[in-house]
Amino acid sequence: MMALRSLLRGAAAVAVRAEVRRTFATGPRQQDSKFYEFRTYSIKPDKMKEFITLTKDHFYLRTAHSELIGYWTLEFGGLNKVFHIWKYDSFAHRTAVRTALAQDEQWQEKYVSNMLPLLEKQENEIAYLVPWCKLEKPEKEGVYEMVSFQMKPGGPALWGDAFKAAISAHVRTGYTKLVGVFHTEYGLLNKVHVLWWNENPDSRASGRHYAHEDARVVAAVRESVRFLVSQQNMLLIPAPFSPMK
Repeated sequence: MMALRSLLRGAAAVAVRAEVRRTFATGPRQQDSKFYEFRTYSIKPDKMKEFITLTKDHFYLRTAHSELIGYWTLEFGGLNKVFHIWKYDSFAHRTAVRTALAQDEQWQEKYVSNMLPLLEKQENEIAYLVPWCKLEKPEKEGVYEMVSFQMKPGGPALWGDAFKAAISAHVRTGYTKLVGVFHTEYGLLNKVHVLWWNENPDSRASGRHYAHEDARVVAAVRESVRFLVSQQNMLLIPAPFSPMK
């Protein structure tokens, strides 16, 4: 009997500790080691054409080392900028790739040495796909929209369900295709990036007007924006060498 009581007390203690961990958790544990690096380059205004040509001619040297998800120029939300997404299996994988690139003489001589004088600034973030989303590559060519949400501190445990409901409400309207939803690991925290595909800017505009008249979308968005700090939208045009068109 004493052994049984001791066992029960031990089980209760474990349950309490698990509940404490659950209460203070900021969201689902990241099970997949794969992550994505977002890179944004600001190009000197008079060098944009030269930059794109150089990149188009020599970027095969870079993609030989790791997987490029997409490469875009910004049409709205920032001028003279390019945005690209890279996939890595782990941080060790990224380190190995960066080491190999530093030792790749063709990459350094043909591209990097000629590209650096064209740059004004480089920025990067590390992000994971949210657990409830898969990366979906569009079947047709089109334009992309990256919507970046800065959420209130607290993580997905605070705003995750409301955010998911708002995204799902937009998906159900059918006017746009969801490509991926990412949350930051390095960079500004409590930030979520949502990448959408549309056939063209006009179809996106008409679809947005339609969605704003949908009561289900309006209700879901109103719930989500209670946790919103700021939002930024970028219209992205695929580069000729982008895997996502």
